[in-house]
Amino acid sequence: MRVKTGASRVNASAGAAAKPESKSRSRLRRRRALTDQQLVLAWQSASLLLGYPDEELLARVGLMREAATRLPAAVSDPLIAFLAHLVATPLPELAADFVSTFDHQRRCCLYLTYFEHGDTRNRGVALLRFKTAYRESGMVLSDGELPDHLGVLLEFGATADVALARTLLLQHRAGLELLRLALEDADSPWALVLQAVSATLPPLAGDDREAVAKLAAQGPPAEEVGLAPFAPPEAMIPNYLPEPGGGGSHGGPVSLPSPTFAPARMPAGPFVKNGGRG
Repeated sequence: MRVKTGASRVNASAGAAAKPESKSRSRLRRRRALTDQQLVLAWQSASLLLGYPDEELLARVGLMREAATRLPAAVSDPLIAFLAHLVATPLPELAADFVSTFDHQRRCCLYLTYFEHGDTRNRGVALLRFKTAYRESGMVLSDGELPDHLGVLLEFGATADVALARTLLLQHRAGLELLRLALEDADSPWALVLQAVSATLPPLAGDDREAVAKLAAQGPPAEEVGLAPFAPPEAMIPNYLPEPGGGGSHGGPVSLPSPTFAPARMPAGPFVKNGGRG
């Protein structure tokens, strides 16, 4: 399936001349921000679609299609297109495509801090910031999940704190857009999901556009985690690379929640209530 890319691509060439903005692109820049409820609908669906494809996911297609009808076209169109692909493709083929896309290509890594920090001690600090943000909102990530997985962050926004999740997404916008571009270059159907997520955020401009171009040109740093003696102990997590199956540090599919399509007080999926463990 060849992806029809609806989102504008970032030109990584520093010397490229700017082209006049079309009327449609001008309207896109003036689009209204999504409401919190619309963000919940979009992010909950996207979080599920970025999980390992299985029968449970297919059973939720109707709910996600209904949710998409309540969203602006820039968000709903790619979601509905991906749902059509999900229904039309045999499950074993979907699963094999998911693994080959997200587990065997670092350019298609679902872990947002990887794009900026690679496997360096700075990534450990960035991961700690994610965990701290979740904890301060009353949520604790379950064992075996890395906090910067895009599906986990989107679930956090849909079930716990929309504003904080939006802030984290914007802070890692460059990595998000690089992932979108990599999936589009690979003609991956999951590019549609990333296009929908990108459309829930403001259009790229200024510093964000430059940050994407810089990351695209340089790639992530190559320093190995754990070699520097002065990283804080909580940052010295030994394995930040995705494992087969698309899950957390121990592999296997990422556990994501049922699509409630409303802000939930009680967390599901990889989150537990802060203080809820014995």
